[in-house]
Amino acid sequence: MPRIDIMSMVGSAVPAPLRSSGHLACWYVVVDGEQHLGPYVSPDLARDAKRRVERRLQLH
Repeated sequence: MPRIDIMSMVGSAVPAPLRSSGHLACWYVVVDGEQHLGPYVSPDLARDAKRRVERRLQLH
């Protein structure tokens, strides 16, 4: 089973379009250490995406 995590980024690591709209942090879903989904502007959105990935991977 792959390892699925949520990674947070802050400051200059946040993509420019998000920074320009006032976001100082963002979150990504990471599968086996590689960015899979995101960026998300809230940890709740990232957790929802993580759950979707977990469900999808359990079906295969």
